[in-house]
Amino acid sequence: MKVASVLIPLPVPEAFDYEVPEGLEVVRGDHAAVPLGPRLVRGVVAEVRETTGSNRRLKAISHLVDDPRVPAGTLDFIEWAARWTLSPPGEMAAAALKGLRAPRPRPERRVRRVADRVPARPTPARSAVLDALGSRSMPGAELARAAGVSSGVVKGLLDEGVLETVKIEGVAAFDAPDPNHAPASLNLDQAAAAAALSEATARGGFAPFLLDGVTGSGKTEAYLEAAARVLAAEPTAQVLILLPEIALTQALIERIASRFGAAPAEWHSGVAPPRRRQVWEAVAAGRCNIVVGARSALFLPYANLRLLVVDEEHDGSFKQDEGLVYHARDLAVARARIEGATVVLASATPSLETLWNAQQGRYGWLKLTARHGAAVLPDIRLLDLRECPPDPQTWLSQPLREAIGETLQRGEQTLLFLNRRGYAPVVLCRACGHRLTAPDTDSWLVEHRYTGRLVCHLTGFTMARPRHCPSCGAADSLVPVGPGVERVEEEVRQLFPEARTAVFSSDTAPDGRSARALIQRMADGEIDILVATQAAAKGHNFPNLTLVGVVDADLGLRGGDLRAAERTYQLLTQAAGRAGRADRPGRAILQTWTPEHPVLIALAAGDRDAFVEAEMAEREAASLPPWGRLAAIILSSENAMAVEKTARDLAEAIPNAERLEVYGPADAPLALVRGRRRKRLLVRADRDVDLQGFLRVWLARVKVPASVRLSVDVDPYSFL
Repeated sequence: MKVASVLIPLPVPEAFDYEVPEGLEVVRGDHAAVPLGPRLVRGVVAEVRETTGSNRRLKAISHLVDDPRVPAGTLDFIEWAARWTLSPPGEMAAAALKGLRAPRPRPERRVRRVADRVPARPTPARSAVLDALGSRSMPGAELARAAGVSSGVVKGLLDEGVLETVKIEGVAAFDAPDPNHAPASLNLDQAAAAAALSEATARGGFAPFLLDGVTGSGKTEAYLEAAARVLAAEPTAQVLILLPEIALTQALIERIASRFGAAPAEWHSGVAPPRRRQVWEAVAAGRCNIVVGARSALFLPYANLRLLVVDEEHDGSFKQDEGLVYHARDLAVARARIEGATVVLASATPSLETLWNAQQGRYGWLKLTARHGAAVLPDIRLLDLRECPPDPQTWLSQPLREAIGETLQRGEQTLLFLNRRGYAPVVLCRACGHRLTAPDTDSWLVEHRYTGRLVCHLTGFTMARPRHCPSCGAADSLVPVGPGVERVEEEVRQLFPEARTAVFSSDTAPDGRSARALIQRMADGEIDILVATQAAAKGHNFPNLTLVGVVDADLGLRGGDLRAAERTYQLLTQAAGRAGRADRPGRAILQTWTPEHPVLIALAAGDRDAFVEAEMAEREAASLPPWGRLAAIILSSENAMAVEKTARDLAEAIPNAERLEVYGPADAPLALVRGRRRKRLLVRADRDVDLQGFLRVWLARVKVPASVRLSVDVDPYSFL
């Protein structure tokens, strides 16, 4: 008999076997309805095999579901990603089938001509309707507008039977991109990079590249030209461009539409579910050539994926830390290898892992060393706050204030960067010193003065600002400590009341639409001073922005995070890189209490190589990524004793292994989140150790109680 292994999109550890009924043709990638307990669920067929029998009776597939088949490359990718991340394959399947869970768009009602029927009483208005319609079908209201008549004329023809109403299923129409529509003018470095990428794609097979270019060097033009050449050579080819933020998608979509004469498909959480289904089906059918999206676009069922681009590949947003835990950059490289495609990791500040792979010759290394056109890199100055501190309860030093004033007088724009949302990061009682935290969570509450509320940025808990201290009861004793972007903007309004100011953070621009609107206002010159978090430091192009002021350059350097120095260098380089991107020179002023810090010295000198060399040496000495590998195990439960016992059981069950160490268990830095106690263990291994194999053997030795949640994070980016 035939047996089909079916991946069910649920957090189950393996595919389930089902008997294939006689006469039912089933192949890998088919969608099948199968019994699971008392109900029917849908899944995707991962394997079909012949077997002589089984020692257990298998349930049979109920029927096949009429949806586009999942391509073999997508299934191979799902299975590989599940093994790499130690995730249930059903969860990976759920990510790949997410588009099919959305409803189809409602059918559109249109009118069309009924053959051989003519109006019993012809009039000029009726003739105009029939002439405008011709042999097409159109919505009734649109037809009336096209004919220049009232809707009653169309209704009369329908009542008479000359026209009829039909329902048209919504099928997404993605116009084919024209590679020759509007080619960009490239400099020598850009042209060489585009040529290398298109040649690699033409040769076929897996080809990874680092596209390493300074801010404003035209990396986008280079990879879009490569995409154009790929599409010219192979019109059925598909191109995927991953972006770290939804706010960046609209600008890139407009550039693609301008370059190719056709807009790409868009895929992220802000796209309406019916539209996501249309995109999913179009990608599977090969009717969509270019997709721009967030990390989940990796799981779409590409029919002929030839080129992948991970733009701003260094960005931490590509790492998903909750639910299905994975890094989109790493999975993009794996997907390209499985599909035999070219993958481009583009950044002005590449991650050390990507740089290491380029240095080792594992990735091609394409360099863009100068800004495109007449633009030059901004001048970066470290402003020592020990010599010119801000006034008490203010955050902008006198030299930065003067620079803002000069920029305003020239009619140019300023970006003040502080990667801290809200008004103040801490609220405490000046009577007893109590710091306000969220209920059942160790995270401090952040004051948001615009809304008059205190917010936990970890759990989303929010409450009105109390009048009395919840600890000692003192009235009017709660005070904000430290600055957030709202507090800096308050200071800016007091200093420059005539300036048009705005705040750009995930609070003021919580979705793609509002973010795009704010970005457009800045690009159109409607904002003089923008106070922003890292939301503004990613890929945006503001031609009239000539001054970037970093309010607290030391912020990211605090704490013991493995990547603190790397992330700070990347973030400040990206923020400073917003200045002077057109024909006007730019400058960046970084306020710091530690101007002697190696990260800041390298940043001011524009010496990335020195920073990378020093950081790589430290990582190598400790055998940390990219010289080693890490994995984290996080335990959490509402029952503190259960977490403690499970942590001890895991510690006692660690397998013997060479060139590998396990640290912990220890309380997580955030030991209480949403009422759940948390403990962590960290595994460090040499690069050539089978880390996933070690973890599988280890976790199989311990039975984790149902009250305890265990998650595995391979190559963790968060250590909280």
